[in-house]
Amino acid sequence: MTPGGDGWIQPLCYPRGVDLAALGWDETVAAAFAPFGESGAVPARVTLEHQHIYTVHTGHADLLATVAGAFRHRAEARREFPAVGDWVALKALEAGRRGVIEGVLPRRSKFSRKVAGQITEEQVVAANIDVVFLMMGLDADYNLRRIERYLTTARDGGAMPVVILNKTDVCDDVGECVAEVTAVAEGAPVIAVSIKADDQLRAIEPFLAPGRTIALLGSSGVGKSTLVNRLVGRELQRTREVRENDQKGRHTTSSRQLIILPGGALLIDTPGMRELQLWEDAEGIGSTFDDIDSLASGCRFGDCSHDTEPDCAVKAAVAAGTIDERRLASFVELRREQHALAVKQIKRADIEQKRQARTQTKAPRSFHKGRL
Repeated sequence: MTPGGDGWIQPLCYPRGVDLAALGWDETVAAAFAPFGESGAVPARVTLEHQHIYTVHTGHADLLATVAGAFRHRAEARREFPAVGDWVALKALEAGRRGVIEGVLPRRSKFSRKVAGQITEEQVVAANIDVVFLMMGLDADYNLRRIERYLTTARDGGAMPVVILNKTDVCDDVGECVAEVTAVAEGAPVIAVSIKADDQLRAIEPFLAPGRTIALLGSSGVGKSTLVNRLVGRELQRTREVRENDQKGRHTTSSRQLIILPGGALLIDTPGMRELQLWEDAEGIGSTFDDIDSLASGCRFGDCSHDTEPDCAVKAAVAAGTIDERRLASFVELRREQHALAVKQIKRADIEQKRQARTQTKAPRSFHKGRL
């Protein structure tokens, strides 16, 4: 059965000549796969994910795949399941038309977030990525605090962030917006474009190296699907205009998908995110707010939160106009969120440990009871 129709994305038919090397296969991945190869599995990369049904590419063909029952049984958390961009060990079934995923190879990088809602669980949005294009519109979507959050998450996952400011044609002062974003980007490249203009897409081309995997993230309506169509050279993704009353976008991409661009770069398109909650530790926060972290050494208290403590060097910088008050507020909020998440993760781990202990205790009792 091939995905299609409402709610599904038609898997891409990759051009002939695509091999594992074109999908990013290298010596590191080959070494990680070697133990699986001894058991008869073949390597593949996940190119599409939709509700635990995957499309994978083996270097020869696209196959639909599901995870093996043994894999599902030993997986302790959602993050262990395949994500778009993952390399997997595959057993082919039905004369090569379908496959079963027996293992996921170690990820060199990822873009993760906490799942939406009250559940304390990690969602891997994209795996094994080199660059993250963080798209933001220069219309009502423009929000410095949101881009700080995206930058933090990208750096936590180990990928290089690149900020793309789209819709220069509707912005009265592009230079001022670029300067504002550059000030909070802490060294990440910032590119302002109108992706509808051919000449402006050239600013993105240096990042589209053959074999490089790029994740495309941003809110609905920022132009991700339009950018995909322009880079591919055809109408691959449906696009919709933003709502006129509030300039909010409407979802057009419903699943994550890995696309091979004509020049050989690999692009992972993702649905627009309504919320992006942190998952990883505080390293990404420190990188994104390096200016605040540098000043923190001058605070009276080593664990100063830069909120209510006296003799805070960061608050002094705010009073002097060196640090924007809104930027500090964003930093404090992200720190609080990260701390609260860490507490929830510890509680969840403790509950899971107790559950496993109960399961292990019950198993011997069941065995002895069966022998009576």
